[in-house]
Amino acid sequence: MISLRDVHKAFGENQVLRGVDLEIPLGTSTVIIGGSGTGKSVMLKAVLGLVAPDRGKITLDGEDVTKADRDAFLARFGMLFQGGALFDSLTVWQNVAFRLLRGSLKRPKSEARKVALEKLRRVGLTADVADRYPAELSGGMQKRVGLARAIAAEPEIIFFDEPTTGLDPIMAGVINDLIREIVTEMGATAMTITHDMTSVRAIADNVAMLHGGRIRWTGPVDDMDRCDDPYVDQFIHGRAEGPIEAIR
Repeated sequence: MISLRDVHKAFGENQVLRGVDLEIPLGTSTVIIGGSGTGKSVMLKAVLGLVAPDRGKITLDGEDVTKADRDAFLARFGMLFQGGALFDSLTVWQNVAFRLLRGSLKRPKSEARKVALEKLRRVGLTADVADRYPAELSGGMQKRVGLARAIAAEPEIIFFDEPTTGLDPIMAGVINDLIREIVTEMGATAMTITHDMTSVRAIADNVAMLHGGRIRWTGPVDDMDRCDDPYVDQFIHGRAEGPIEAIR
């Protein structure tokens, strides 16, 4: 469904992507792993068309993402942001229904609220949360609201940017389970960026490791532990010693 071919991107002298090749099949969950600063977020922005590659091609269903009609193209995506990125001046239900209250996906306010309440229920939050503000919620609840917003418009493709950052292990497990369940129920294509290997094992069908501006390895999650690539081995086991240099 999503294809990256020889994708390069630099910012001044900083060459971030150096020829990324990656295929994300329809209806699968692909997790991108790699150290901080390796270009995972830049790659995600390039897929969304927010950053134009210097070289190479990115396609969605065979269409070049840089030439797609922006509104129609972005309407196909949902996004769970790393920090939640909730609007503090809007109530919870207004955050969830944000895309349904404006633009090409606009619906009547009563209908948008109904959808928001249903999505909140789907992520385990009760209706009494709907009229609160984000500051009144715990970090785990805010992450659930962000997930409800990501699925409110029934997207075909969902991006998850570090979905368990800042959560305790139990809440992280809850979010991982919710992501897996929802992606499966919706039949959505999912792309996740994470450092959390527990999340990788919980939500991935396929894993790709980005290092040095290129995809070093990609394959089914069940093959990850048997991979003989020393970079992958070091990263997934969190070893200080290995070919990946730790910043000291």
